[in-house]
Amino acid sequence: MARRTNELQLLHRLAVLLAGGALVCLIVAAGGGARGATPVAKSTESYRDSAHSDRAVRLYASRWGIDRMQVRQTSSGQLIRFSYRVVDAQKAKVLDAKQATPYLIDGTTKVMLQVPVMDKIGQLRQTADPQNGQEYWMVFSNKGGHVKPGDRVDIVIGPFHVEGLAVL
Repeated sequence: MARRTNELQLLHRLAVLLAGGALVCLIVAAGGGARGATPVAKSTESYRDSAHSDRAVRLYASRWGIDRMQVRQTSSGQLIRFSYRVVDAQKAKVLDAKQATPYLIDGTTKVMLQVPVMDKIGQLRQTADPQNGQEYWMVFSNKGGHVKPGDRVDIVIGPFHVEGLAVL
């Protein structure tokens, strides 16, 4: 009975640690004491939540006419896709202005990525007039793999600037 209680206590402690977000592996020797435990390094996975606060979402919607901004790695890491949904087409026109060059800037390494230009296609971005409720995108070249999932990036398109989007 005492052994069952100890096992339940150990399982409860493990559940509490996992629920708290820590990834912990316990390797217990046959004796079950702390002397037999092997130390295990904690997970170093980056924080990947790209959600902005409600206030920031309202700010981008009211100022720039967009929401649901997302940055994803595509094509085996060679391209980074920035997508957004238009909620006010008039305000969102600044994002598709052909004369404004879009840049993606890595927050830690300060690497600046640009939208690639294909010979017969042109820039890999949508430049049609924005419509409310539609999702739009642009792709940045990540040749060399400088930007990775979990990194925080800034997007700059003319006067438009958003900071701290997490790459998924």
